[in-house]
Parts: sequence; structure tokens; C-alpha cells
Amino acid sequence: MSALPIAGHWFERKALGDGITLLWEPHVHPLLRCNIWHVAGRDSDLLVDTGLGVASLAEAARDLFDKPLTVVLTHCHMDHAGGAHEFDTCCVHPAEAAALAEASNHLPLDVSVYSADDLAWFAGIGYDISGGLLAAIPHAGFNPVTHVMQAAQASRLIGEGDVVDLGDRKFEVLHLPGHSPGSIALWDAASGTLFSGDAIYDGALLDQIPGSDIPAYIHSMERLRDLPVRVVHAGHDPSFGRDRLVELADAYLTSRSKT
Repeated sequence: MSALPIAGHWFERKALGDGITLLWEPHVHPLLRCNIWHVAGRDSDLLVDTGLGVASLAEAARDLFDKPLTVVLTHCHMDHAGGAHEFDTCCVHPAEAAALAEASNHLPLDVSVYSADDLAWFAGIGYDISGGLLAAIPHAGFNPVTHVMQAAQASRLIGEGDVVDLGDRKFEVLHLPGHSPGSIALWDAASGTLFSGDAIYDGALLDQIPGSDIPAYIHSMERLRDLPVRVVHAGHDPSFGRDRLVELADAYLTSRSKT
């Protein structure tokens, strides 16, 4: 692996209004570039997912964390839960807790360890990772070859119908397995806002990886299609509205009806 430059800063952010801030890691390949969402509430704040964990999210976003913070992991793949060890208020679905505690969803950042078949598979679903998973490193001395995901402990197990209450807004937990066993989304019915994690996003959906389940994904997609959303803030790629949600759900359901 050729030497990578040191990034001047690791995280970018954008305030979207309605108390919502998007954070992301621009030097990470889109395959692993998770959307991290901060939602400001009256009594407490919400953080949805924690990114790859190669740099300190707690330090980079410390100015946002001025109230009690609840961290919800939509699932425990490395790109969403890599930074979870920095926070002591992580909520996960019971089906994801062991993976978080064991850091078992580690994905090597060194692409030289991937076989030609692995690289071809990723390319076939729209992710060419042959050029590397990082375009820079977060600080001097960071070695992508030796980096491993850090384990973390869940402080609360949450599932279907549970509520994350920020005081002035409430998010209902939807269990949407398929991408992973404990994939969840957070639904604010009052505003029509959905934080969907990797249950649905405007990109290549992964349903043939360890822990995925296509029949479960089909059922989850049918649920999502019927949800009266105004805006979906997903785990990857841009946010979108209900019309695009329906298009994406229909495309997935049609593709899987042929298999």
C-alpha cells in the first residue's frame, strides 16, 4: 500500500435544519462512508451511528454534544459502529449486541488482503475498492493494515416499538432485518422523518453478506414502502423523500422477485 497523506481534518458536517446535522468521513471510500446523524432535542440529543472509528468522533463533534446524548446504532457493521467505544450510552437491537461486544464485524482496510473474487464481487454491486478504502489517514502513525475495530458494550437494548425520547420529539424504533439481523430505523411520525440506517439508502443495497437475509429484507422493504415518510435520512448517500423511497423499494422488490 502506497503512503497515504495525512488529512487536515477527518470529519465534515452540514446543518440541515430541524435540529439535524449530518457528519461524514470524506476520506473514506463510499462503501464504508457512513452518514452520522446528530439530532438536537430539548432535553437530550440523539446520535445515529458513529462512523468507522479511525478518528475520534467525540472530539471532532464535541461542540455538538452539549446535552445528555443517546447514541443509537442502526446496526453494528464496522462503518456504523466503529466509533461506538467512545460513548457510554449506545443503544442497539439485541441481535446486534454480541457483534458489538466482540467487534466481530471488522472489515480489513487493507485491500491487498482481498482476493480477486472479492474485489470483483464488490465491483459487481457498484463498489470498486481496488484503489483502496481510505484516501488519507487521520493522523501520523495510523496504519490501515493493522487497524481493527474496537469492541464496545451496549448500554441499552432496543427493539420494535421502543421509543427514544428527546423531550420535544420522539423516535419509534422499527426493527427492519435483512441487511443485518438487528437492523433498526428510527421513525418520527410527527415530522415524517426516518433515519433508516442501511435498511434502505439510495445506493447498492447489500443483502448477500454474512448475517443478511433476503426474505427478511423483502418483508422489511414492504414495511418501508408503506411508511408515510416526508424525508429519509439514510445510512449512506443523499437523503430523499417518499417518492424516491417508493422507487427504491419497488426496484428492490422487483429484483428479488426474479431470484
